[in-house]
Amino acid sequence: MMKQIHPECIARKRSNCALILFALFLLSTALTAAKPNILYIFTDDQSIRTLSCYTEAQPWIQTPNIDTLAENGLRFRYCYTGAKCVPSRGNALTGLHQFHYDRETPYWPTHFRSQGYYTGMIGKWHWSIPRYKKAWDWSAVWEHHLPSPPGKPNDYYWGQALRMHGEELVELEQYSTDAYTDLTIEFLKERAKEPDQPWYFWLCYGAVHGPYTPAERHIGSLADAPEMDYPEDMYPPRLDKPEYLINYSAIRPHPETGIPMKGPNPLDRQVKMYHEAVMAVDEGVGRIMQTLEETGQLENTIVVFTSDQGYAWGQHGFTLKIAPYDANLLAPLIVRWPGKVPANTRTSVPVNGIDLVRTFHSVAGIEPAHKLDGRDLTELFLHPETQEWDDEPMVLIYTGTLYGGEPELIEELEKANQTGDWSSFIAHSRTGIRAWMMIRQGKYKYIRYMYKDYIDELYDMSADPEELHNLAVRPEYHDIKMEMRAVQMKELKKAGADFLHLLPEPRQTY
Repeated sequence: MMKQIHPECIARKRSNCALILFALFLLSTALTAAKPNILYIFTDDQSIRTLSCYTEAQPWIQTPNIDTLAENGLRFRYCYTGAKCVPSRGNALTGLHQFHYDRETPYWPTHFRSQGYYTGMIGKWHWSIPRYKKAWDWSAVWEHHLPSPPGKPNDYYWGQALRMHGEELVELEQYSTDAYTDLTIEFLKERAKEPDQPWYFWLCYGAVHGPYTPAERHIGSLADAPEMDYPEDMYPPRLDKPEYLINYSAIRPHPETGIPMKGPNPLDRQVKMYHEAVMAVDEGVGRIMQTLEETGQLENTIVVFTSDQGYAWGQHGFTLKIAPYDANLLAPLIVRWPGKVPANTRTSVPVNGIDLVRTFHSVAGIEPAHKLDGRDLTELFLHPETQEWDDEPMVLIYTGTLYGGEPELIEELEKANQTGDWSSFIAHSRTGIRAWMMIRQGKYKYIRYMYKDYIDELYDMSADPEELHNLAVRPEYHDIKMEMRAVQMKELKKAGADFLHLLPEPRQTY
């Protein structure tokens, strides 16, 4: 016999179910609203030596606002965002290694939009297929590949025109760093009116790329500062380096005074103009952080400050990025996430730009639309002291101007191997620096070039942070070199690389 259930009991159960469903709805709404905003500040060619919160900075550097960001967050000692402007931005838009993406690869912010995020970006795009309205709800893009209007400059600091929301071009009458800051503040104030919708904003300052042009209020601010500290290996020879670097130097001593010169200008003055251009970036960061606080968005916003890569000023003879040395590559990386990332903390774990993209997905609670190459750094953000990351390998690869994905890379390598003529492959570097693969694990860095008859490189970064002594040419380090090479191949295979069998073996002697 079926048990009779009293109608009042049924009604009560229905009421309870309705309350539970309503509570779940409220919880779901609260969780959605609690998704963090993400502000990704991405400067250009900015070395860690430009910020006073880094010990590598010249003693006369002062960046109080960015220092405050570091005091309230986590500072990374080793950030290899990318190798140069275009591939670094390709990494940032796709979350993939350079050999994995091409001009048609979808941009992950498009997926963020479909998951409820409002997306925006401003500044230097440096990518020929913008897809403005797919990736961005809001955009103000400097299309610096466009020709300048007659009689007007169009450089990184003055005379820019921004493509607003994928439509009209608007000429800037301001110093670009200040204009980008003003527009970012406008964006933040508008988003504050929609507190239930999280946002992602990519701020790509053009500073401090050349021509190093400070804001008028900062010109000459460092003119009376002491002379810069010059790098130890500014002049050649460098006998244990690969062939292209043995006798290379972009710096020459003045024939009469001996002062190091970069072209017709003293290197010291060029470096100080570069640092003077950082001052407006620092002020911009301060104004943006103030706006986040005033609009009530500070506590629910992850702020990530970095650059597309660093820049060498005399180290190994370079005034350049691209080369696989820390002096050329290391960018600042500071992460502030109130209540999550411990304040005033540091880590020496090496990370790269695609790691950040993977981590943005994790902290936003969004499953990637396609496989990402980077590592999820969330645990490192929350617990910088964790030991689990000590031996976690980090891989970075630079294939020059080959942006057609792995098929293009394979085609070029096959052609070079078949003909023995590597001139076409070399031409893709444009700077004379051969394509390379780099891995950091523990205290060692290992570099392998994608070119025949080149020695590889191994550095003990704890004992030799300036990378002056290539251990790869020393017999007593042969086993460590081969171990690092094997780890590099393993990590690239794990990432799905299919070109590895085409790599020429490094030369064993020098």
